[in-house]
Amino acid sequence: MSINSIETAQMYAGELDKVFEAKSATAFFADNALRTKFVGAKTVIIPDVEFEGLSDYDRAGGFANGAVSVQNTSYTMSMDRARSLQIDREDMDESGIASLAGKILGEYVRTKVIPECDAYVISKLAKVAIAKGNLLANGSLDKPYEAFCSLVNEVQSVAGYDEELVCFMDSHAYAALSASSEISKLITVSDFKQGEVNLKVKSINGIAIIPVVSERMKSAYTFQNTEAGGFKAADGAREVFMLVLPKTAAHLVKKTEKMRIFTPEQNVDADAYKFDYRIYYDVFVKSTAADTVWGFISAPITISQQPEGVTVNEGEIVETLNVSASTDEGSTLTYQWYKAENAKGRNATKIQGEAKNTMAIPEDLEAGEYFFFVKVTADGTHTVSSDVATVIVE
Repeated sequence: MSINSIETAQMYAGELDKVFEAKSATAFFADNALRTKFVGAKTVIIPDVEFEGLSDYDRAGGFANGAVSVQNTSYTMSMDRARSLQIDREDMDESGIASLAGKILGEYVRTKVIPECDAYVISKLAKVAIAKGNLLANGSLDKPYEAFCSLVNEVQSVAGYDEELVCFMDSHAYAALSASSEISKLITVSDFKQGEVNLKVKSINGIAIIPVVSERMKSAYTFQNTEAGGFKAADGAREVFMLVLPKTAAHLVKKTEKMRIFTPEQNVDADAYKFDYRIYYDVFVKSTAADTVWGFISAPITISQQPEGVTVNEGEIVETLNVSASTDEGSTLTYQWYKAENAKGRNATKIQGEAKNTMAIPEDLEAGEYFFFVKVTADGTHTVSSDVATVIVE
C-alpha cells in the first residue's frame, strides 16, 4: 500500500468528515451552508434574501411593484486550526498502516477536533443571543421544562410555528429536565438528520433536544496556540444552560484541507509516519435570523476588586481578604473561600464557615506562604473564581 498516495489521503479525509457528522453536536448546521460560495481562502458569501409584503391591487394601475433584495454578505472564517501527528515506524507494520492510522486519526477528531468545534459554535451562538438581548429572564434549573417552553415560545413568536427547532442543553439542564415529572410523557425519540447521518434523538413536541457536556456550553473560549493546543473557557465566561433556535438559523462553513501523508522515508524529522491535519471553519448567523436565537444563560459576574496578598507577623494576624463583585439586577451572589496548594489555585479545599465577601486570615497560621481565593456564584448556577491571594507569614 502506498501510504502517501493521494487516494489514501482523500479516503482518510472523507472518513474523518463522516466521524464529524456522526459525533458533533453542531454538525447539522453545515447542511445550511450548501449554497455558500467560496471567494477566497477564508471568505465565503452567504445570500440573505428579503421581500416586500403584499399591497392592494389597483384596478387601474395594476400590481404594485416590489423588489426582491438579495444581499450577498461576505463572511470571513476565523478558525484556522491544524496539527501534525506522527506514528513511529516500529508501532505499525506495512500491512497495518491503514488500519492503525485510521483509528488514530478518527480518535483524534472525536476527542480533540469535535469538542473544540462544538464549543466554538455554541459560544458564538450564545454571543448572538447576548448581543440581541434574547435571554430568558428569571430562568431556573429547578424548573427546566418551564424554561424550555419559555425559550421555545420566544423563538416561535419570531420564526413562526412551521420552523424545525433545536435545543442545546448543558449536562445540568438536561439532567434536571430528564428527572422532571412534568415531561415523562412528552419525551419521544425521533429521527434527526445530520448530513448523511440519521440520528435518534429525544424530542419534546417535535423539538430535538441535543445534550452537550457543560465544558462545551460557555459563552466564550480561549483557543490556545501553545504547544499543547486545545481550548479552555475564557475568563468571565458565562454558563449556557439552553439555546433554542431554528435548525436553519446558523450556517456552519467547514473546509478540511486534503491531508498530507508522509512515510518515514519522506519524513525528515523522525523515523515515523506523519499525518498533517488542517481544518478551517466558522459559523455564521444571518442578520434576518439573529432574532430567532434565544438562550437561558447565567448572569454575568464582574469582580471589580480582587483579594490582595499581604505580609503578616506570626501570632499577630488581624488582616482580612476582601473581594467586590456584581451581577445583573435581580440576581443573587454567594461566596465561598478556599485554601489552595499554590499560587495557581491547585488542590483547593473549602474553608468551612467562610461564605462572605470578606474573610479574616486565620490567626493560627505559622510562618510560611499560604494561598487563598474565593468562588463567587450567581443564583446558585454560575461560578467565577477570584485571583489567588498570597499571604506571607513571617
